[in-house]
Amino acid sequence: MKLTALRLHNVKRFAGRGISVEGITDGVNVLSAANEHGKSTCFEALHALFFQPHSGTPKNVQMLRPYSGGNPIVEADITIDAGRYRLTKQFYGGRRASVTDLGSGRLVAQADEAEAFIGDLISGGTSGPAGLLWVRQGVTGIENRSKSEEENDKRVRESLLSSVQGEVEALTGGRRMSAVLEACEEELNRLVTATLRPKTGGRFAAALEERDRLQEEEARLAKEVEMLHGALDRRRSVQARLNELENPDEEAGRKAAIANAEAVLEAAKLHERELKALDAEAALAASRREEAQQAYERFQAALNRSGELARRFALAENELSSAAERRTASLVESEAATAEVQAAEEDERVNRELLARLEAALRSRHAAERLAEVRLRLEQAEAARQQIEDGEAAHALLAIPADGIERLEALDLKIVGLRAAAEVDLPTLRIDYLKDASGSVSMDYQPLPGGEDKSFAGMARLDIAGVGTLTIHSSRQVEQDGALETAQSARQTLLAKLGVDSLLAARQRDIAARSKHEELVRARQRLADLAPKGIDALHLDAARFAELSQGPIELDADPEEVRARLADATRRIELARNRAREASVMRAEAGEAILRAQTEHARLGQELEAIEAIIGPEAGRNAVQQDLAVKLSSAKEQFDAVELRAGPLRRTARDLAGAEAALARARSVADAAGREIARLREELADLGGQIRTRSDSAVEENWLESRDLLAAAREQVKRFETEVGVLDRLRKALTATRAAARDLYLKPVMNELAPLLGLLFDDISITFDGDTLLPQIVRRNGQDEDVDRLSGGMREQLSVLTRLAFARLLARDGRPAPVILDDALVYSDDDRIERMFDALHRQSRDQQILVFSCRQRAFAKLGGNVLTMQPWQPD
Repeated sequence: MKLTALRLHNVKRFAGRGISVEGITDGVNVLSAANEHGKSTCFEALHALFFQPHSGTPKNVQMLRPYSGGNPIVEADITIDAGRYRLTKQFYGGRRASVTDLGSGRLVAQADEAEAFIGDLISGGTSGPAGLLWVRQGVTGIENRSKSEEENDKRVRESLLSSVQGEVEALTGGRRMSAVLEACEEELNRLVTATLRPKTGGRFAAALEERDRLQEEEARLAKEVEMLHGALDRRRSVQARLNELENPDEEAGRKAAIANAEAVLEAAKLHERELKALDAEAALAASRREEAQQAYERFQAALNRSGELARRFALAENELSSAAERRTASLVESEAATAEVQAAEEDERVNRELLARLEAALRSRHAAERLAEVRLRLEQAEAARQQIEDGEAAHALLAIPADGIERLEALDLKIVGLRAAAEVDLPTLRIDYLKDASGSVSMDYQPLPGGEDKSFAGMARLDIAGVGTLTIHSSRQVEQDGALETAQSARQTLLAKLGVDSLLAARQRDIAARSKHEELVRARQRLADLAPKGIDALHLDAARFAELSQGPIELDADPEEVRARLADATRRIELARNRAREASVMRAEAGEAILRAQTEHARLGQELEAIEAIIGPEAGRNAVQQDLAVKLSSAKEQFDAVELRAGPLRRTARDLAGAEAALARARSVADAAGREIARLREELADLGGQIRTRSDSAVEENWLESRDLLAAAREQVKRFETEVGVLDRLRKALTATRAAARDLYLKPVMNELAPLLGLLFDDISITFDGDTLLPQIVRRNGQDEDVDRLSGGMREQLSVLTRLAFARLLARDGRPAPVILDDALVYSDDDRIERMFDALHRQSRDQQILVFSCRQRAFAKLGGNVLTMQPWQPD
């Protein structure tokens, strides 16, 4: 659908009169006028024509009526695929609606049929595409609005994108998807909370409570049944054990076992007392024998040790004397080595100082040589720098702008062409000289060459040598359009600017400038070779070498000989130090040997004195040894006699501990039997009471019944759990599918929006919200910004660009609708608004765009078809 004209009468400020906007064409149409001239009134009237029924008077219709009353009339001419039509509506008195075929003048529809015709054009009223594309003043579509308005626009975008995508999936992304998802969530909410826990008071929670109650009841009854069966089994085993314990034969056997164990224990105690007395006597004899044996062995060991200690003591005295001699020799050798080291070090010091003086003289001599070299390079570098400065000044005087010669050549060619064009229709004359002609002919005081055609205008004067003057008149004049004079003036101006008098001179100067530039390049290269680090670095080198060359440069000895003597002194120092180190080691070892010898000598002397104290004087040692031998023999005889008497008793030993244990066991068996009989009789009484109590309450029948009820309750809970799991999985699958489908839906509008964004912004991308299908995030220069944080100008620019993208999708879907903007760019700056104009023209190639604006000067740059409002009266 495209608008071609709009007319309104008795609408708002146009009380009792009317206006028309004619000549609305394809592409961009601009209606620009000052405030209060009726632009917004035109927009509201057009909106009422398409979106308000003629039979009602809602608020939007009431706003159209002037304060003075009357019946508003709105009329529009449109073009659709079926033809050209005129839509007319009158509100309040004489309400009517009509559709007229402009081609035939036939009334096509009126009243409700006319409303239906218009409704088909806009495809859904304000919830249709036209409601999406017609932008009221101050409304961007991105700002916060009422929930109903947001929902309406969202449904429009969903419907449009679903249609453009060609039914990607009938259930995905549309209202059917929302209905299924809402039903799924409603069923889940009846059963569980948002975290999938059973909802209090719900059927799922009640089933779980019943199952838990039955589980507790079944467990209690099962335990009762288990206890009843256990009590019956236990009563049978207790009765059997009691009968066994109360058998008379078993009781007589227990008493006899106690009597036998008491007799055996008494005999064992008597034997134990006799054996203990003999063991004590034998232990005393053994102790005396051991003492005698140890005394005899100590004497023998001391006697043997005394000889060995005497021999070792003599050796220790000899070792002490030898160590003293070695220490004396090492002291003498160490003192001699130390003196040799000192002499070599003094020789080394003298030669080192001499060598340092010689090396300083060599450095001064080398620095003096380098100083002369650096000063020469510094002079050459300074000359090269001066050459560069002079060359740069000369080149600046000779340089001609890069395009100067090309422009001069173009002007010369243009002048030649203009002259040729001017002379093409002029009369010409030509002279052919004889080979032996002596005279010549000049034309207007210029030599006339032979064999060439020469044109002229007006009058030509020919001077013939030796003959006279020939004047020729022509009625043809050179056409004076000023182009040749302009070109010649431009050429003269350019020659003066370049500072030359001809093209040849300019070329020669350019060649000279190029030659001078090459000289500059060579001079700069020479300076770089002479001073790669700069002239300042050469000055620093010269100062450093000058300072180093201040010392003496004369040599008073041969440096190589001095180095040889220094090396020899160093070698002798090393040898002497090694000998001193060796002597020091020998002296330390000799000292340690003396210390060891003295220690060993003292220790052996002390040990020898201790041994002699044990064995006594040498004269009485044999008598002491014989006395010890006699005592040892007597102690052995006494021990053997006691062992002879104790042997028979040990061989017939009685087990006292075993007898005591046997008696204790026999008594404990009898006591245990008595205690067990009493306990079993008590347990029989308890078991009888338990069995009688549970048998009377029919616990086993109740347990079987509770088990069946529990199985049914568990099955009910399982069904609820399955239902919740299926619903939750369905909800997740529907949500994921809808998100994926919306990504697919948004692809067409992003494809349309990308080139429009490129016209306004550099490096920008837009992310759409999956729920509202509106721009949500703007990414610029790697930073993300929320749309609601953008400036008002950028928000309105995004709004318009988004609507242009949706308009292109509508046109592609076969439902073209005009884009109408009522002062929709009030916050845009001058640069951005011109880019927006480019975007509008880009989209208007196959789209009709109407722009209402009060910014006459700014929108003059928009271009397009300029509309005006003319007076109009309805028929």
